[in-house]
This record gives sequence, C-alpha cells and structure tokens, in this order.
Amino acid sequence: MADLKCAVENCGYNQDHLCCKGDIMVGGKHADDCDGTCCESFFQRKEGTDSFKSSVVHPSQTISIDCEAVKCIYNSNYKCHAEHVDIKGCGACACGETACATFTEK
Repeated sequence: MADLKCAVENCGYNQDHLCCKGDIMVGGKHADDCDGTCCESFFQRKEGTDSFKSSVVHPSQTISIDCEAVKCIYNSNYKCHAEHVDIKGCGACACGETACATFTEK
C-alpha cells in the first residue's frame, strides 16, 4: 500500500487530495515517462455534486495501486511498491489527462 496524494480535484473519488475508492489502477503499458501513464480509476465529478461517498467509503491516505506501467521501477507483478505516489492532472476531464507523477523508468 502506498501513501497517495491526488491532485486531480475533478475526480469524483478525490476528497482533500485523498482517494475514496480504496484502490486504483494506473495505466500505461508502454509508458516511458509519467506522461505516458494515467489513473484509469478517474471519473469526472459532476457539477453540483460532491465526490462519491457512502457510509462505508472514506478518503484514505494509503491505497492499493494496480499498475500497468511495467517500465517503472516501482512496478512489481503489476502492483505499485512505491512508498509515496503522486497522481497529477489538475483540471482533468478524462483519465488520459491524469498521470502518475511518481513514475520512474527502470
């Protein structure tokens, strides 16, 4: 589990830069840098509504991350093993406009 900070304020799972989803998927099978990655779990927050919440789901600082970016040094068996992960994408309207800023090529 990684310490996650999410700067994608348009994501429906984002609450105070933490994620309410519980786990995320980082895409980028052929990524050579962070811009080749994306948070595939992103969904755009609808205007006038708050992020996805229920009585069971709360924002969490640590999160499980599945990762397709096999060229990243933190990827082991499609799991992220970084201690800290930053997801960027201020103003994103689609998952392709997000990225794993922690990506480091092997």
